[in-house]
Amino acid sequence: MSDPEVLIVGAGPAGADLAWRLARAGTPVLLIDRLPDLRQAAFSSAALPWSAVEHHGLPESVIAARWQGWQLLGPGGQRRHWRAPHTLGAVLDFGALRCWLAERAAAAGAVVELDSTAEHWQPDGEGARVQLRDGTGQRRLLQPRWLVDATGQQRALLGDPPAAAHPLVSGVGVEWLLQVDAQLWGKWADQLSFMLGSDWVPQGYGWVFPMGPGVLKLGICRLTDAAHPQPPLQGLLQQLQRRLGLEGAAVLDRHGGLVRSSIRRREPHQRGPLLGLGDAVSTANLLGGEGIRHALSSSAVLAPLLLRALQGDGRCLRHYPAQLRRRLGWRWSLSGRLAQRTWLGLRSAAADRRLARLLGGLEACSADDLSALLFEYRFERYGLRALPYALGWR
Repeated sequence: MSDPEVLIVGAGPAGADLAWRLARAGTPVLLIDRLPDLRQAAFSSAALPWSAVEHHGLPESVIAARWQGWQLLGPGGQRRHWRAPHTLGAVLDFGALRCWLAERAAAAGAVVELDSTAEHWQPDGEGARVQLRDGTGQRRLLQPRWLVDATGQQRALLGDPPAAAHPLVSGVGVEWLLQVDAQLWGKWADQLSFMLGSDWVPQGYGWVFPMGPGVLKLGICRLTDAAHPQPPLQGLLQQLQRRLGLEGAAVLDRHGGLVRSSIRRREPHQRGPLLGLGDAVSTANLLGGEGIRHALSSSAVLAPLLLRALQGDGRCLRHYPAQLRRRLGWRWSLSGRLAQRTWLGLRSAAADRRLARLLGGLEACSADDLSALLFEYRFERYGLRALPYALGWR
């Protein structure tokens, strides 16, 4: 193809959604990804509220399971349950989601190239000069007007923000897909289950989510802490598997990944013709490791601004960071502070007791209320039950 107006590097949810939005507006777009198959390396807990499924028009083909309840195990041996009479959300097949988003972009007119990498770039006149390399080692130069880094936490083109001014908080996760019998699957179906407390996962949390019939998703995530030794994730996951009675299950897939975000989200979003998108500008929320919804939000914010820039109003892009902050909401920084306080501090019996008090205060909430708290970060709805904890008052 001739030089595209926009080159998007990274065909995750943010990049593929932006390619679709631009292509359907008539913009020549090239979307590339280093993976030869978008079903590979599909690490994501991929749990969404049902409102997000409807808002983004996600098809049945990307939905692995629906859920209508919450189960929280811990700290210690405590178990708490919340259940609604209706569907609260879905667990997605992340690989299927990426494929559907890329196919939708291609159907709108975007060119999609897999097994392709942007090796380096530099500003060039009114745009950028980018060297691509495909899976066979062949290289070529392109000169797009705008270049978008949608490579996630790697920030392959944008680079990390200055650490002193915009420190990144990192989390690492490991996830297994387990094959189980129908009886065992039924114990975990229709609900999201989380394991909380330092005796389950120090400085993090574990989860069991239902996938298709007979398949469960078992995972752990924790924030990295250079100041304290942390046990190997593999051992923690095996321990979690044993404690939950899942040790006999066949492992269908193993994958893992990193989450890196700043708390305040004030890092640069643009370097000349290069724009950051999705996790490359810290849209992954650290409280629950959520990225999909917020990555799609960044695409929805950037697309109309980029279309205006293509028409000659390049100055409008200076509004991109502020507009994205407004879209994510004022609760964003509060949820990040809560993530740091909760997960990094969760390494002692005293921390377990604080968390138990918070969870005890939420027992009277409905399942819908809990979804609003965990997905919309509506801490203020719970007054003295949650907000003082979030602000570090107790």
